Amino acid sequence: MENGNQTKLRIEHLSLNFGGVHALNDVSLEIKDNEILAIIGPNGAGKTCILNCISGFYKPQQGEIYFEGKKITRMRPDKVANLGLARTFQNIELYTGLSSQDNIMAARHVLMKQNFVSGSLYFGWAHKEEIEHRELVEDIIDFLEIEPIRKRVVGSLPYGMRKRVELGRALALEPKVLLLDEPMAGMNLEEKEDIARFVVDVFEGQGVTYPNNPTLRDGVTCIVLVEHDMGVVMDIADRIIVLDFGRKIAEGTPDEIKSNPEVIRAYLGQEAK
Repeated sequence: MENGNQTKLRIEHLSLNFGGVHALNDVSLEIKDNEILAIIGPNGAGKTCILNCISGFYKPQQGEIYFEGKKITRMRPDKVANLGLARTFQNIELYTGLSSQDNIMAARHVLMKQNFVSGSLYFGWAHKEEIEHRELVEDIIDFLEIEPIRKRVVGSLPYGMRKRVELGRALALEPKVLLLDEPMAGMNLEEKEDIARFVVDVFEGQGVTYPNNPTLRDGVTCIVLVEHDMGVVMDIADRIIVLDFGRKIAEGTPDEIKSNPEVIRAYLGQEAK
């Protein structure tokens, strides 16, 4: 069992520019085991840019990113996923022509051990592996309570259900670190409560535990949450980092962030009383 204070992911002096726009400016932070870390800030503050750099979609001009002590800066997204980092997207990125079940199953391909030849013959180990992967997908479907839509084409689903499917696809990668980019954006109150419940259950180990397959990873040990709903953030986050114009302006517990004058200025444009 890893120490609860151990650093899982470390970002050092990260800078990201798009032409003359400084999306991130010398940002450093640590994400520790057994915590939900929220990253908040006004629109355009650089929150999604951090997730994109971690997951390999953006290549920062300066700085380094370490996962479990291994440098992953500028690593390809598929290699990052193989290490145990999975993410959801602010704008849903699903295969709209496939079913919910097939979308979640698609995430399993990076974990499959059989090669193209054995898979095309579909017998022996390839057949056994296919069954194991599909059983795991069904566990995720049950956990997220989406069994009624498992065979439905994703493009025909309501927005809230598509968000659940995307969370399911991230879980199918067996992540150690789960990166959630505005998982509750555009949802009504009931849908937000459902997603918040699933996130907390995953973090506390009450979600998909894969009891029939001891070779799988131990599960999610920390979550990075980018979210605008401050009620949700204050309820479930252990620690909060605040960005403004690509700079880190505050870090602390929810209670500390609530009263931080820099945060109040960034959000409200006024001095704290």
